[in-house]
Amino acid sequence: MKQKVSLVLSGGGARGIAHIGVIEEIEKQDLEIVSISGTSMGAMVGGAYALGKIAEFKKWLYTLDKRKVFSLVDFTFGSQGLVKGDKVFNTIKEFIDDDQIEDLKIHYVATATDIINRKEVVFNKGSVFDAIRASVAIPTVFTPVKTKEGLLVDGGVMNNIPVNHVKKTSDDLLIVVNVNADIPILQHALSRKEVEKKQSIYLHKIKEFRDHLHKTSPSDHKEKLGYINLIDKTISLMMHHMSQMSLKTYNPDILINISRKSCSTFDFFRAEELVEIGKITAEKSFNQFKSDEIKD
Repeated sequence: MKQKVSLVLSGGGARGIAHIGVIEEIEKQDLEIVSISGTSMGAMVGGAYALGKIAEFKKWLYTLDKRKVFSLVDFTFGSQGLVKGDKVFNTIKEFIDDDQIEDLKIHYVATATDIINRKEVVFNKGSVFDAIRASVAIPTVFTPVKTKEGLLVDGGVMNNIPVNHVKKTSDDLLIVVNVNADIPILQHALSRKEVEKKQSIYLHKIKEFRDHLHKTSPSDHKEKLGYINLIDKTISLMMHHMSQMSLKTYNPDILINISRKSCSTFDFFRAEELVEIGKITAEKSFNQFKSDEIKD
């Protein structure tokens, strides 16, 4: 019988793509994931896995440097966020069918933050995609999700490592993946030539993005770009400190740390590199865990 795993996936923007590599390594270790709790990008990757579509999601992510990434960005320039996010989710729905959380084969939970009622919202039933959409709503970047009584934003605002919501039994192996760790960056497995090619494509997309911003709102173009950068750095710092507090409270069997310096929040063009980082880091963590068990 396979060892069962309760898995917790943190938020962290594009760094959360590394969760895919971690999951692949978990399966390679012949372990069975029976429960997932995730927030923000952790909720997205965990949801794709729970729906049985992690391979399709990974394949789609790998194409993001080969098409107009920003054609998926539906700008609003409203007071609550720059991007609606509808285009991205509608595109994902073309290859991943939505389902009810309570009907999934494994236990799945996503979290969001209700900024009106100042509380954490836990999605353990209802639409998987609705749960993910609320969980990934980075404040001031993606428009929040309105409910009858509240306004939902990124779950990482209150609880970026939702260990307390994973369904765990005494026999499960509790694995926590933190993609905001304050550790040195892991050298990726992709060649320098491959990375430079991806960066070149991405910089071209950034230019298109800036041109779009300039046409839409030329008077505050520079301010908008500086604003996004500021939000990125602020959220990353906040997530790091909150994660440290959470990890002091809970004691996972295996903690897989991914450096917060691996990429910025919006570097989704680096999907292949990040998946590989997740795999390598997870493998090292499993080897260390086995070594510690032998010593004990």
